[in-house]
Amino acid sequence: MKKILIINGHPNAESFNFGIAESYKNGALASGAQVETITIADLHFNPNLKFGYQKRTELEPDLLESWEKIKKADHLVWIHPVWWGGLPAITKGFIDRLFLPGMAFQYRENSVWWDKLLKGKTAHIITTLDQPGWYYRFAFGRPSVNQLKKSTLEFCGIKPVKVNYIGIIKNSTEEQRKKWLEKVYNFGLQNK
Repeated sequence: MKKILIINGHPNAESFNFGIAESYKNGALASGAQVETITIADLHFNPNLKFGYQKRTELEPDLLESWEKIKKADHLVWIHPVWWGGLPAITKGFIDRLFLPGMAFQYRENSVWWDKLLKGKTAHIITTLDQPGWYYRFAFGRPSVNQLKKSTLEFCGIKPVKVNYIGIIKNSTEEQRKKWLEKVYNFGLQNK
């Protein structure tokens, strides 16, 4: 039984991202997968990595529980909007506070190389946009995807990382949103 963790990075519970997360979850449950969720906005933690890596800040209980879920999962599904080309601040803070040396990766002594401590896991990024996905990719270089996929998940050993764009959200019709939710349900059903 595949263990899937859905990480919702949208801070607004009324957003379409919550519908996306629910559709993926329903599909994954229908496939027989074991599903856990993290709604970052519901966690109680300081998103500021105040001392960088110079001094360790103790993890709050919600972050400790989130880390246990990440460790147990085979497949991580990240759902978030793109704001100003990047991740919402709370999502970035979650990553800053949790994907730490000794947990997600480990620098090698006297070396520019590192050990990837999350090998064996896969991921899927589902991100919403208010522009076409092709435009975000070619005009802007898809900075949020590069940050999350390449500079975080793959850096820590998570591979492969699949990416899907959903949008244009701001002008979408109810019919279009239903189609997107069906597509995401099928991602969950297929454990993608």
